[in-house]
Amino acid sequence: MKKRFIVVGLGEVLWDVLPGGKQLGGAPTNFAFISTLLGNRGIVASRVGCDALGHEAVERLKILGMEVSSLQRDRSRPTGTVRVRVGRHGQPRFTIHEDVAWDFLSWNSSWKKLAREADAVCFGTLAQRLPRSRATINQFLRNTRGIRVFDINLRQNFYSAEVLRESLRMATIVKMNDGELRILLKLLDLEPGEAKLTARRLLDFGPKLVCVTHGAKGSLLVSKRAAVEHAGFSVRVVDTVGSGDAFTAALVHEYLRGASLEKMSDAANRMGSWVATQAGGTPIVAKQELRSRLAELQ
Repeated sequence: MKKRFIVVGLGEVLWDVLPGGKQLGGAPTNFAFISTLLGNRGIVASRVGCDALGHEAVERLKILGMEVSSLQRDRSRPTGTVRVRVGRHGQPRFTIHEDVAWDFLSWNSSWKKLAREADAVCFGTLAQRLPRSRATINQFLRNTRGIRVFDINLRQNFYSAEVLRESLRMATIVKMNDGELRILLKLLDLEPGEAKLTARRLLDFGPKLVCVTHGAKGSLLVSKRAAVEHAGFSVRVVDTVGSGDAFTAALVHEYLRGASLEKMSDAANRMGSWVATQAGGTPIVAKQELRSRLAELQ
């Protein structure tokens, strides 16, 4: 029997308000959900308000087959929401509301236990936009014995050179898209250059693996020993909300099992492409059906 790893999405849980209705989302939520679909024990470590949207988020997570014991409740701040506008090619544009529950993540004994049990923890920049949540995320990462996955996910102006630099130093794996790579290099005063060489320079900060995604054109994975490129899969896009998070979840799933860079790359691109064919980042599908859909991608 294959090991069922404990995989944690640490940070924001929120409602993406899309043109067709609202979808439960937030990068850590999407990541943990896809990790669950893949057979891991996917857990969201976040905070919601004691309001109708917070209660609905808890119920939605249960429907998705996920644990809710690591969701904190905030009596004074609302559950996070994001207005999402989808462009002509399925690319989302976000308006993220501030001073919400997940801006005030709180370190406690329950999360300390979870951090020590986790095989992988995925975090980003958005939930580090205020000091309290940033301190909590750093505490969680310092206490984990598993791999630390920095999926940059730059949103609006909610990031800084300091957050990026410190997060890179804590990460085992770092993942970003082309646009985020350009911003990262500028903020860290690094010269741009050929993608493989640039990714290798980021390994100097401490990560063992750097991933750069190219949207529909695939991805690049770089370690100290090798570099693997993938051309991606051609699919009919509904929206790309959560597709990057799904990519990360599949990448981590294979990394934890000791897969080759080639297998990690193929699995991640397949999962990310499939989610782009669905509405939102947490589409419900039976595991058997998911396997057949992923296998159909060529």
